[in-house]
Amino acid sequence: MTQPWADQSRLHSGRLPARASFVGYPDATTACTLQRGLSDQWLSLDGEWRFAFHDRPDLVPDAFWSAPQDWPAITVPGIWQTQGYGRLQYTDEEFPFPVDPPNPPADNPTGAYQRTFHLEPEDLDRHIVLRFDGAESFLEVAVNGRPVGFSKGSRLTAEFDVTDHVQAGENLLSVRVLQFCDGSYLEDQDMWWAGGITRPVTLLLRPHARLDDLVVRTTFDDAYRDATLSLSAQCSDEVGALGWTLLDADGAPVASGQCGDDWTANATITTPRQWSAEDPYLYTLLLSVHDRSGTVTEVVPQRVGFRQVEIRDGELLLNGRHLVLHGVNRHDHDDHDGRAVGLARMERDVVLMKQHNINAVRTSHYPNDPRFYELCDRYGLFVLAETDLECHGFAVVGDLSRITDDPSWQDAYVDRIERHVRAQRNHACIVMWSLGNESGYGVNIPAMYARCRDLDPTRPVHYEEDRDAEVVDVVSTMYSRIPQLNDFGEHPHPKPRILCEYAHAMGNGPGGLWEYQQVIDRWPSIQGHFVWEWCDHGILTTTADGTPFHAYGGDFGDVPNNGNFCIDGLVLPDQTTSPGLLEYKQVLCPLRVEWDGAQLLLASRFQFTAAGGLELALEWLVDGTPVAASAVDVPSIEPGGTAAVPLAPPVLPDGEQLLTVRVRRRAATPWAPAGHELGAFSFALAVLPATPVVLPAVISPSTRRRNRLSTVLRDGLLEVTVADGVVAFDRVNGRLARWVQSGRELVTEPLAFHLTKPVIDNHRTLAETLWEPNRLREATERCLGVEWRVGDGSVLIEAESRFAPPDRPWGVDLRTRYEVRPDGAVVVELSGEPDGYRDLVQAIGVDIGVARPFRHSTYYGRGPGENYPDSQQAALLGRYDADVDHLNVDYVVPQDTGNRCDVRWFALRDRLGAGLLVAGEEPLDVSAWPWTGRVIEAARHRHDLVEDPRSITLNLDHRVLGLGSHSWGQEVLDSHRVRLEPFRFAFTLVPLTGDADPGVVWRGLGGTDGGRRC
Repeated sequence: MTQPWADQSRLHSGRLPARASFVGYPDATTACTLQRGLSDQWLSLDGEWRFAFHDRPDLVPDAFWSAPQDWPAITVPGIWQTQGYGRLQYTDEEFPFPVDPPNPPADNPTGAYQRTFHLEPEDLDRHIVLRFDGAESFLEVAVNGRPVGFSKGSRLTAEFDVTDHVQAGENLLSVRVLQFCDGSYLEDQDMWWAGGITRPVTLLLRPHARLDDLVVRTTFDDAYRDATLSLSAQCSDEVGALGWTLLDADGAPVASGQCGDDWTANATITTPRQWSAEDPYLYTLLLSVHDRSGTVTEVVPQRVGFRQVEIRDGELLLNGRHLVLHGVNRHDHDDHDGRAVGLARMERDVVLMKQHNINAVRTSHYPNDPRFYELCDRYGLFVLAETDLECHGFAVVGDLSRITDDPSWQDAYVDRIERHVRAQRNHACIVMWSLGNESGYGVNIPAMYARCRDLDPTRPVHYEEDRDAEVVDVVSTMYSRIPQLNDFGEHPHPKPRILCEYAHAMGNGPGGLWEYQQVIDRWPSIQGHFVWEWCDHGILTTTADGTPFHAYGGDFGDVPNNGNFCIDGLVLPDQTTSPGLLEYKQVLCPLRVEWDGAQLLLASRFQFTAAGGLELALEWLVDGTPVAASAVDVPSIEPGGTAAVPLAPPVLPDGEQLLTVRVRRRAATPWAPAGHELGAFSFALAVLPATPVVLPAVISPSTRRRNRLSTVLRDGLLEVTVADGVVAFDRVNGRLARWVQSGRELVTEPLAFHLTKPVIDNHRTLAETLWEPNRLREATERCLGVEWRVGDGSVLIEAESRFAPPDRPWGVDLRTRYEVRPDGAVVVELSGEPDGYRDLVQAIGVDIGVARPFRHSTYYGRGPGENYPDSQQAALLGRYDADVDHLNVDYVVPQDTGNRCDVRWFALRDRLGAGLLVAGEEPLDVSAWPWTGRVIEAARHRHDLVEDPRSITLNLDHRVLGLGSHSWGQEVLDSHRVRLEPFRFAFTLVPLTGDADPGVVWRGLGGTDGGRRC
């Protein structure tokens, strides 16, 4: 006989019908706490269980089912792979076993779990239910040696009636979990393949007179003023009456009544406060269950948010208003426990989303822990609730729709959406259901849709692979390019459109979020967008010597694997925010600010609430330094409205005058303290010449005693003696090779031209198809001639060279000019004429090694964090300080990092303030690394990065390629592409003494005259 784990027609045995997720309490007071631990019905079975791991299910001994085993302990919830058993494997699409549906592999990792629980004699007079919120992927249960049943669906709740299986005193619970079953063909969701009891296990001690299920709906009248609260319950036969009371958030009664004989009720609620992600106001519904004698046997609380979702004339509406979902895709992931995500981490995810202006989350690609929806109700996030379905591996074998279009699998498909909707349909946060992801199209999709709408006709249904929305209610696309989005907007579909995935956030990125958002905001028919994805799926592990690092595909010997394609989130594995998340926050700022020279123009992007309770923190800066500050209140602005705030700038010193406007909440919220910043904007007011500073006075007192420069030829170098130092140039290649200042080595590695950087994930395709075939990284500089002369008190060195790769017919004719000034400054000018290759490059610039003691940076440019040409909305012009280590981001996979755009000047200094200043003729892109570029490029993990013992690598770039999101998304936009075309740029290198302020030195170079700064 076929085993149940290899038969898609056998969905379960003994499993109770799916129901709403709720808990009963002994009285109303306790019920209002909504704390499950205070319920007399709730007994958690989480914690230590006994465990044995086997390669196949048949190897589990028969005695396991009926007798306690002396096995080691394991933690539940958890996956066994992070607790020392089996092996993790990451694939994006491929099934990790032979594709032979419905058969799982013969070698099928299996976990045998045991624990005991204690019941008092009076507990036996209860209806006792054993609940599993998630187990991957086949779950089989016995209590006291008696079979209870089995279930499939790894991220769906399974409940079993064990009333007739338990006894007073100790009870033995035995659970067998198979990592793979026929259901695994429906669960190929671009994540780690794992096994175990991944979500909480609970024993529910229910009264015999009890509430079995509940459906709560809210609908508004035509004016969206008054609402109807509709209740529909299922009760056990012992129930005699069912009463209800609706309380407001302060616990005051709003309405009450009794359900009829059919356990339904309808009540009109006058002007309820409407729930939205912006104002997640929740009422509490208390259902009092009475037995036939009139005794209250339980009180069941249910949070209620009054809101109505509908599509009218092709427009998605919430409470009658146009709804736009600004979202992210979220997988369950914890860097310690993999798929087993605790409540604290879940809540931290939700809080971070709220703090970064995200209003929606797609539960990609399966139902979440029931507690996650409660958090979204309470904090305010719109949810696109996806069911546990993805068959992506069939695309690899050339037939994505293979089982989706197979009627023999229809019950398995429908079962998943049915259980999902029944369990979560009472949550206000859920505004749309999703039938799954990347499973092709076929007869089973319409069947799922019909069942979903039958169970819940109040919400629209999504499924991206119904490409023209023939069945589902919204049309959805993935990774649509910006031109395509414009086309969608100009020719709208009859149904609302969302981008269920876009802007792939892999590694350093994504770029282009601002450009995407401008198009999304332009077209009302585009009503949702979800960045892929929320969190890097790195697993915290250690090297052989105990060094911790985050692992990805292939690090556990797993074959096949998709490498670091799972490292693609807006937060790092430990929930550290990335620059990409900060950029997304700014792009989504709900109050846009513009400056017209006389007033601040405010535009509210709130959709449901007035833009009140906000203030604008104003800061005026000159040359990046704050000189004045004030604050003004934001007037109340209706959703989508505008306002103007007149503003007269104070009298400011001469220099580059800037205004920074920070939008802040005055009061605390449940997700952020008072003063939380929603976004910030920077505006240029004027550029006025500052009073010139005599440069020698800010470099070194000894320069006052100089007479003239001297030159000497020594060991192949041209040494130029300057104030307190010696600058040396290689006579063969014409490079600035070494610099000793005040007896200390300042420059340790020669200045070198480059077109490449360590490749970021978004540029891998470019690297493989363009840069590697053209050997850009192998290009070297061959000097054609060097000349030098002394003139006008300065030493001029000019070099001509050819920058070219081996065995390729292209190159760049370079001309490098150095001017060594008597005051100690060195002006560098580079120009180039390329031939044979005019395509994209990563950068056009130079790098130079600065001695390691000069590790502290101060700069005037965009910051404080990393920023790039197509990811700089969150980076404001200003003056910033940071150690070199803190300039760079700890990406799981090392890659280019730490760039700062629009840098006027950049200084590297030691702890006493001495060092080197760089000032561009025009603003530069600058980064500084404690490693060489080659070390970064070769590293697979953070622990592979070995710091250069001598040098800080300082990159001074004329232009840098935008990030894009081409790992699977949008290529770098044309406006942020860098092509190898004729170029010229210049900058000045100035040695600093400990008492010199870099900004003052920059002014002495003419830094605010709007013209040449060298």
